[in-house]
Formats: sequence, C-alpha cells, structure tokens
Amino acid sequence: MDATGLARTQFALTTSFHFLFVLLTLGLVTAVAIMQTRYALGGKAELRRMTRFWGKLYVINYALGIATGIVMEFQFGLNWTGLSAVAGDVFGAPLAIETLVAFFLESTFLGLWIFGWDRLGKRVHLALIWLVALTAYASAYFIMVANSFLQNPAGATPRDGKLALDDFGALLANPALVSALPHLLAGALLTGGAFVTGVSAYHFLKRTTEIEFFRRSMRVGVVLSLVSSPFVINQGFEQFGKIRGYQPGKLEDPAIGAPLGVMIMLGFVLFVAAALGAVLLYRNLITRARPLLYLMVFGIPLPFVAAICGWLVREIGRQPWLVNGYLRTSDAVAGIPAGQVLVSLLVFVLLFAGLAVADWVLMARIARRGPETAVPEPDDEPRLVLSGV
Repeated sequence: MDATGLARTQFALTTSFHFLFVLLTLGLVTAVAIMQTRYALGGKAELRRMTRFWGKLYVINYALGIATGIVMEFQFGLNWTGLSAVAGDVFGAPLAIETLVAFFLESTFLGLWIFGWDRLGKRVHLALIWLVALTAYASAYFIMVANSFLQNPAGATPRDGKLALDDFGALLANPALVSALPHLLAGALLTGGAFVTGVSAYHFLKRTTEIEFFRRSMRVGVVLSLVSSPFVINQGFEQFGKIRGYQPGKLEDPAIGAPLGVMIMLGFVLFVAAALGAVLLYRNLITRARPLLYLMVFGIPLPFVAAICGWLVREIGRQPWLVNGYLRTSDAVAGIPAGQVLVSLLVFVLLFAGLAVADWVLMARIARRGPETAVPEPDDEPRLVLSGV
C-alpha cells in the first residue's frame, strides 16, 4: 500500500475510534441531565443515585474520548499538509472554535459539576450539567461544519491557488450539514439510550435487588431510544435528496451499498427493541422478558456499528476528492515515505486500542458493580460549617 492508502487507513481508524467515544458522550450526558432535572425538580432520591451512577460512566468515557481526540488532531500536521496549505484558512476556523468550546467551556463546566456535588445548590448544579450538554452539542456542530465543508465547500472561493472564506454564513448553513447534523445527534441519543437500556437489562438478567433503580434507568434509556430512532432513520433518508445536489454520483457508488444496508437494518432493529421495551415496562413485565433483555444487552454495540457504517457512507462517497471538487486526496497527502506513515499507523492503532480497552474495562467494571448504596439526601443549599462555632 502506498503512502496515500496508508494515510487514509490511519485517519479512518483513528477517526472511527474517536467517533465512538463522542457518540456515547453526547448520548450519556443527555440521559444524565434528564435524570438530574427530574431529581432537582422534586423527584425521588433514587434519581440522585441514578444521576451519580450514570454520570460516573459518562465521565470515564469523556476523559478517554478527550485523549483520542488529541491524538487524532496530530494527523493533520503529520499526513495531510496539503489540506492545510489549500483549505486551512477555511477548514481550520470551525475546528479552532470547536477546540475553544470543547476544551475550555465544556471541560470547565464538567469540572465544576464533578466537584460540585453537595457543595452547590441543586439548581446551580443542575445548570452545570445542562451547560456541559449544550457545549458538547455545540462542539459536535462545529466538527460537522468542518466535515461538511469537505463534502461541499460552501462559502469558499479559489483565490491564488487556495480556498478563501468569503461567506461565513454559507459555511455554517451548508446543505451538507442541514440533515447530517440532526442525523448525527439523533444517533448519539440512540447510542446513549441503548447503552443505558442494555446495562439495565444486564442487571435484570443477573437478578439484581436494585429493581426500582434499573427499572427507572431503563425507562430513560428506552424513551431516548424510542424518540431518537425514528429521527435517525428519517434524517438519514432526508440526506439522500441533498447529497444529489453536491455529490450526484455518490449514491450510485457500489462501495457504499453494504454499509448503507447494514445501517438501515440496525436502525429498525433498535427501534423495534425500544418499542417492545416500552410496552413491557408499562405493563411491569420487563424482568420476565429474558429474550428481550438478552437482545438489549447484545444491542449495546449495534448503534456503534451503525454509526461507523454511516460514517463510511459519508466519507467513501466523496473520493477521489478530499475537498469535493477542489482538492484531490492524493494531492493533500504530505510528501513522506510510506514506511514512515506505516510506523505512525501502527503506533496510533496500538495507542487507540489501548485507550479503547481501558475505556471498556473501566466502564464494564463500574457498570457491573452497580450504583452506590443509598445515603441520606443533603440539604438543598450548601452550608459553611465552622469548627467550634
């Protein structure tokens, strides 16, 4: 394989790894925010335990996702200097904004949320998790702005051999973004819902004593899955019409047929599982439906598989262009020997595999252990206690 093929393989693998972390992060933070909202507005103490338990899993995934994102960024300088030279002035703008949003605002709010338990009032603490969620969604938006520019370089014009930004509004409202962003966000909610549902189902299969805890948790997961899965399917089909406007030959590419079919099939499977789960939860029969519980557990990886298939459909159909119609992939690769690209590919794969294993082991350990034991609720507002007074 030549340097171009190796560089493409490296970017595909590292982006896919990072994408999986992002999906679960967006889905879980929404589930946690919903749980905490219900608790803060006068819900049962069980909702506080749910927020802490699922929040712990979210934080683990977020931390390791940050590590994969940092590693992924190095590739633009290592292998794709042609992209920076030709389109860096446009492509780099949304990435810079995303970095500020993700690494400064989102991380700051998350740190305050983590260390603010029992130190901040309920409503202040609740506001923090929603700020974390909103900045996470903003981060996803700007990443999709950058990717949509590669699909359809709206708002940019060639000037002196480079692409120059002349309409920032057109960049932000790219036709390649309009349907893709809701599709991505709905997919993230489906991923988080399937994860919460599957972990809850695992504990029912193990005949947990925390019946009420995991019934309430599964209810959140099933509702997220049930609401998001039709949007995933609908927005996926909605993209087809827009794709014909900027990549007319994409849907006829035989290379995207297989991942497209698998993605659509999995979307319907997840919708059916969520619908059955909702009915059985309503009738208080979920703990007896062991075949469905097994399906829910084995369904945890299905949204990830569907998401990778969707990503392949989006990226493969653009070839041979890196920036559609302006910069070919072969012209964007840095002029370095294939052997050096192979070495960096192996290093990145090993590093990402290690991070993925660490994430899986930590999350599986916490998920299997279950929630912390019930403790008395703290006062609504924090108090400053002075020794001896």
